[in-house]
Order: sequence, then structure tokens, then C-alpha cells
Amino acid sequence: MYSVMYAFKVKPGFEKQFIKSWSGLTALIYKHEGSLGSRLHKPCDLEYMAYAQWPNKARFDATHNNLPDTAIAYRDKMRASCNTVDIVYQFEVVEDLLHNSVYEE
Repeated sequence: MYSVMYAFKVKPGFEKQFIKSWSGLTALIYKHEGSLGSRLHKPCDLEYMAYAQWPNKARFDATHNNLPDTAIAYRDKMRASCNTVDIVYQFEVVEDLLHNSVYEE
């Protein structure tokens, strides 16, 4: 599995537009490009972090060839909502111990 971590600095007053466009673009990338999805985090006001997962680096490198035109509108709105958009890290997953539920015996 391959992961990419992004950092976003959102313009004041654009938080809702950013989240909506990020969510729409992420859904289209999942549906049309074969990603494994993404999670968005907010470490502090106007700053967001996201990491996306892919089956492998080759799939990530081949993205943006299959996206519909609606993805461009989401991407443009997302970028317009931000002062900066950066890829912070790209890395292979070595061990995955995340779960979708709390441990219960």
C-alpha cells in the first residue's frame, strides 16, 4: 500500500467550500482512479492535513487520466479555498494496525 500526505492552509471564510470540494474530489478519485480513499484532519484553525491511500505507487503515479470533468471544478474550488496546498510525504505502508471499531472481547 502507498500513502500520500497533504497539507492545506485554507483562507479565512473558505473552510466549508474547502471541505465540500475536497470531499467531492476525493470521492471522484476513489471512484475513477482506484484510490483507497482519504482522511481529512484539522490540526488547528485554517490548517488541514489529509492522507490518501493507494494500492501501490504505480496507481498513484497514473492518476488524473480517468477523472470526469466535474473533478476539475472540485479541484479548482479546493485550490481557490487555499493559500497553499502541499504534498508533505509520500511513503510505503510498512504495517497497518488501524481498525474501524473499538476492540471488544
